[in-house]
Amino acid sequence: MKSYTYILVFFLFQITVIAQDSISVVKKRIYKTEPLLGEKKPVIDGLINESEWDVVSWAENFIESQPDENTPPSQQTKFKILYDQKYLYVAYRCYDTAPEKIEKRLSRRDGFAGDRITLILDTYHDKRTAFSFTITAAGVKGDEFVTQNGDNWDESWNPIWYAASKIDSEGWTAEIKIPLSQVKFGKSKEQIWGLQVSRMIFRKDERSVWQRVPRDAPGFISEFGELHGLIDIESQKQLEIQPFAVTQLDTYPEEENNPFRDGTDFKLNGGLDAKIGITNDLTLDLTVNPDFGQVEADPAAIALDGFQVFFREQRPFFVENKNIFDYRFANGVDNLFYSRRIGRSPQGTVGENPISSSDPVNDEYIDSPVNTTILGAVKFSGKTKDGWSIGLLESVTAREVSKIEDDAGNKREAVVEPLTNYIVGRLQKDFNNRNSFIGGIFTATNRDLGDILNIDYDNSETDETSELTNLRENNLNLLRKSAYTGGIDFRHNWRNRKYFIEGNLVTSHVKGSKEAIKDTQESLTHLFQRVDASHVELDPDRTSLTGTGGKLVGGKSGGGNWRYEAGVFWRSPELELNDIGFLRQADDIRQFANIRYLFLKPTKFYREANIRANQFTAFDFEGNYNRIEYSLGGEINYKNNWWTEANFIHKPRIFTNTILRGGPRWRFSQENIGVLFFGSDRRKKFNFVMGHVNSWTRQNNFSFKRYVLRLNYQPFNSLSVSLNPEFEQNPNKTQYVTKEDFNGVSRYITANIDQQTLSASLRLNYSINPNLTIQYYGQPFISRGRYKDFNYVNNSIANDLNDRVTLFDQNQISFADDTYSVDEDRNGVVDYTFDNPDFSFVQFRSNLVVRWEYIPGSEIFLVWSQGITGDGDSSNHLFRGLNNQILDKQPENTFLIKATYRFVL
Repeated sequence: MKSYTYILVFFLFQITVIAQDSISVVKKRIYKTEPLLGEKKPVIDGLINESEWDVVSWAENFIESQPDENTPPSQQTKFKILYDQKYLYVAYRCYDTAPEKIEKRLSRRDGFAGDRITLILDTYHDKRTAFSFTITAAGVKGDEFVTQNGDNWDESWNPIWYAASKIDSEGWTAEIKIPLSQVKFGKSKEQIWGLQVSRMIFRKDERSVWQRVPRDAPGFISEFGELHGLIDIESQKQLEIQPFAVTQLDTYPEEENNPFRDGTDFKLNGGLDAKIGITNDLTLDLTVNPDFGQVEADPAAIALDGFQVFFREQRPFFVENKNIFDYRFANGVDNLFYSRRIGRSPQGTVGENPISSSDPVNDEYIDSPVNTTILGAVKFSGKTKDGWSIGLLESVTAREVSKIEDDAGNKREAVVEPLTNYIVGRLQKDFNNRNSFIGGIFTATNRDLGDILNIDYDNSETDETSELTNLRENNLNLLRKSAYTGGIDFRHNWRNRKYFIEGNLVTSHVKGSKEAIKDTQESLTHLFQRVDASHVELDPDRTSLTGTGGKLVGGKSGGGNWRYEAGVFWRSPELELNDIGFLRQADDIRQFANIRYLFLKPTKFYREANIRANQFTAFDFEGNYNRIEYSLGGEINYKNNWWTEANFIHKPRIFTNTILRGGPRWRFSQENIGVLFFGSDRRKKFNFVMGHVNSWTRQNNFSFKRYVLRLNYQPFNSLSVSLNPEFEQNPNKTQYVTKEDFNGVSRYITANIDQQTLSASLRLNYSINPNLTIQYYGQPFISRGRYKDFNYVNNSIANDLNDRVTLFDQNQISFADDTYSVDEDRNGVVDYTFDNPDFSFVQFRSNLVVRWEYIPGSEIFLVWSQGITGDGDSSNHLFRGLNNQILDKQPENTFLIKATYRFVL
């Protein structure tokens, strides 16, 4: 602990210098464009040599933004903007006294590598959202939809537009042409848009901008200049149709006698995506039988705490405009809409076995779908001139069936996912000169389970009907029949957006059979059966649950060097969001406070730096004081662009209601965490990041050690390689194992686990040209856990670890045939048994994708995906487990060709 404290104090001492705290008032700049009147238009070739550009004057006098804000940049920049009834035209002149040093790095679209210039348009002029268009010196395009006043940049937005760049003796030039149908704006005689142009000189890591945005500004888009002169431009009702066709070949190890695993499968599929402009403000997106075959595989993960793992959305239909539907109501990833629920893996079982099992069950072989089929989805979204943000999404997923066949050739089917309808509606309204908004959200999930809400499966006369038997045997009766959530949210900014207050309120209502609601009450999210909880009670006769949650927070977001916020959020015990949202744990009330100090002016030692302190406390709805945590940390970016990040966390009180899975409240020993990361200049052809996280506790209750190394190398402009190995050690003397019965008394068994996890992700990106790229991603992953020193919980909230649990001695526990037998009272009779919990989970996933955008908006994908998932021998070394389970195994392969063509009508 002392070593981490010394490192942190030394690190913070480096950046604790006196910084100026002046607040500048910046005049808004205005650029006036002119229309193109003749038939002749600029040719988008990167050469600004057409006479049409002479209609308007150059916008000049850029100001440095980073690293030394409000100083003259090392190289100047200028631009022009023209328009007609269909397009916006922009020309750039980026001067450079050393053109041979201009970085011309190739990448896939949205790679944002090398020298570049960006046009950002706040077409709604709401001072919170904008459209961003980037062109690099190498001709690579990037486009993003910007929200939250510049805090969120969404690269998934892929409009059709045209760009070209050229390098000459004075630097480089670029031209772009943006169809007005690709951006949204209100109807008005003269449009006034927010405008910003930003240039990056890569070798200097220097940014300059047309409209100065002070480093202490409370936002980004709200500080833009303005574009005037757009007179009588007509609303462009967008109509795009993009059909696609997919051929897919799967190869895998053949399994003897398994009729569903003969070694190969072939599929031919097709579908349609469309984008229809209902008005110039609002767009209807729809997809029929969507295919997501080229999407990168999720990273491997294993969670011993039993909670679900959050994976980010990567499917284009759901990623685009996701900001409109986002409703994070508390902290972290909790959200009323988690799009990964749509198209999830089927939730039913076949007998007692998960449907993912390919092993024979009772001499039967099972062929189960990997994901639920999305029959179709439609999304209506946009923002009006009057400040209304509107989002409506509906999706229907198919009834999924597992095919089952035995050795005698007898066949049957089992429903493993019902027909399901999902709806999300989102609405927000700006007011108070765009400084405030109020909004709401509604979600609904409805499953076609039949009329099962009031059926008693143990006594019902209809229990023998095939439909109800299927529901019960495949655990579909544990699915909730319907789920609804709603919420309202608001934010108010004042004093030029320097101060804010925001909040939200959510409510949920779920309905289902008695079995479904009982299962919900007993789930790890709720645990109503907890033996020492007096504020919740398991009721097996309930058929619905209603809960609430919310947040209230206020603080200072801009102006000067200080930033701070404080607030509270809560999740009631009955709150349930996991049908279409994401909720890790209910029954939680938290207070938090955060403060940061920003060093805004660079010195001879650093470019920028900050220090921060955070604190929070947690309670449950019974009033139990469960947790308090303090942290102190900071970051510094040195003058040579190397950087350091350090953090120290102190947790003097840690109680949890979930670790014993329905057992009593549990206490962990006091914990301290040290975090130290540092890295080299990211601009260099070779750069690296090294980091270490070290957690330690009193009496060595548990610990966590994480070692991170990230290597990035770009040997030449068209090729980049990254390798990110990680190693984790997570020993724990009281890792939960199981619950057993001993003479009518519940025994909660824990043990000393030695868990080690090793992974390494490899990425290669090769760009033949800006429209033809090859990408590879691969990740081997292994996590191994070995258990020893088994014990049972004695006093779960005792301060001393030795009083918390009681170790079994060698006369009480024995091991044979992969089973532990316990004779707790030492009378020679086995009181209970449990399976050996040792594990070794091994996985390898990879994607090789060739992407060719043969015309703007239309693409061909060639994809090779490979994967292996299995259980290794926990007695092996980690590297031997990787060798035995990955290198020595035949992988499953998927070869896919996907072609799309975008019709713009």
